Amino acid sequence: MKSAYELAMERLEAESGPTKQLSDEEKSQIAEIDNKYNAEIAAVRINFESKLVGVATPEAYAQLKEEMAHDITQAENRREQEKAAIWGDT
Repeated sequence: MKSAYELAMERLEAESGPTKQLSDEEKSQIAEIDNKYNAEIAAVRINFESKLVGVATPEAYAQLKEEMAHDITQAENRREQEKAAIWGDT
């Protein structure tokens, strides 16, 4: 009897073709990318949180929060681009 995972993978392969298997080296590269961008995002949060403490107006606070979200989104996009290059999706 097949597990739910195996059945789901069969359906996925039937719909979109065979899935790519990553080598150990590629898995390691993806883990390094995740670690790099997790650290970058943490640094962005810490930097902006320290700036948010001294903010006097709600408008300035909202502006800083928006900048922080933008910087985090950019880092996440770069992460996904690097991972896509490894997966061969570029």
